[in-house]
Amino acid sequence: MNFALRFFVTSLVFIGVAAAQTTAITGATVHTVGPQGSIENATIIIEGGRIAAVGTNVSIPSDARRVDASNKVITPGLFSPLGQIGLSEVNAVEGTNDATQRGNDFAAAFDIADAYNPRSIVIAISRIDGITRAGITPHASGPDAEGYTSHVLSGLGSVVHLGDSPEWFVKRGAIVVANLGETGSSVAGGSRAAAVQILRAALDDALDYRQNKAAYERGDWRDYSFSAADLDALLGVLDGSAALLFNVDRASDISVVLGIAGEYNIRAIIAGGSEAWMVADHLAAAAVPVILDGINNLPGNFDRINARLDSASLLINAGVTVAFGASAQTHNARLLTQSAGIAVANGLTWDQALKAITLAPAEIYGVDSMVGTIEVGKDADLVIWSADPLELTSYPDQVYIQGAAISMESRQTLLRDRYLQTGSDAPPAFRN
Repeated sequence: MNFALRFFVTSLVFIGVAAAQTTAITGATVHTVGPQGSIENATIIIEGGRIAAVGTNVSIPSDARRVDASNKVITPGLFSPLGQIGLSEVNAVEGTNDATQRGNDFAAAFDIADAYNPRSIVIAISRIDGITRAGITPHASGPDAEGYTSHVLSGLGSVVHLGDSPEWFVKRGAIVVANLGETGSSVAGGSRAAAVQILRAALDDALDYRQNKAAYERGDWRDYSFSAADLDALLGVLDGSAALLFNVDRASDISVVLGIAGEYNIRAIIAGGSEAWMVADHLAAAAVPVILDGINNLPGNFDRINARLDSASLLINAGVTVAFGASAQTHNARLLTQSAGIAVANGLTWDQALKAITLAPAEIYGVDSMVGTIEVGKDADLVIWSADPLELTSYPDQVYIQGAAISMESRQTLLRDRYLQTGSDAPPAFRN
């Protein structure tokens, strides 16, 4: 069978199979990341796509489909908080990338959710490595061929699940993305001060718009620098229903973010945060979380001069909520476990590292009531591992998303299997 057709058929077979029946997973060491902690020789009952029970003295329904996970490890599904999963197929092919904001028509209101492709090849690749939820985020870039450049405000980000059920959006418009620091400077005319001024002007316009929206809609003239759609998006930031995510690394820029967050009483999230450890106490006091790029922990530019390997440990020990993730990891979301492992090697506890790739990103996006831990009532996003998930060579045996056992095949695995065949005399392209 043609491998692309095989992949499609196999995916259909798995759609909703586990979610439609009761499943009992037995015998594993379960790291709940919740109040129950880690449980040896545990049983998990899944009913209707949710966790119905977890523990050692669990009654298994007679009609349950049993899964023996003896000597295995089970964790909550991994949560990739940044990136363009479902929005980018090949970075080098411009026509397959839909997450870059350019031009002045839309800034804060640029909604990449309208371009999300739930059948993207990247989704299958990511979820067989344990990624069950993802934050999809717009980003800024340099001028295109027509000279259109990005804005300080890149648009709206959302949370999606990577399963097969059609309600892909867990939380649409969860954040608005802003660019300060070096990136902000590059899109604001060459000065990070200009980027801050543009952001302040946008928030000030939104404040005025909130008070005078009815008059504005009646046609009364208001001198706003942003469109009504952008201002409507920023109203979500001002009323707290959406957070403002700042792409920023330098400590001095993070201090500016904290000042803006306090002045406008908004929820802020730091993304990147190479030097966040230098202002850890201030971040903790302001309850501002950090999505840390745990892979790029070297001083690759002047905004990351003080990057260090133990920054996650320093931040968490100061009381800061830390998740691991990077916008550049779209096609390598599995690097979440590598980031966590690096952090463990540099002062973070194993439990803290697991939380940083499961519960912490769910908390940051405000969806922790649904996912992030293995608890009764939550969506059954689970990963069965044959070994320590933070070890570099560990891969999932099986992934469940909303209680459904997803196909553990992707285009990559099918290509691997096809070209590993040695029992045929036919050239590789002609093997079945």
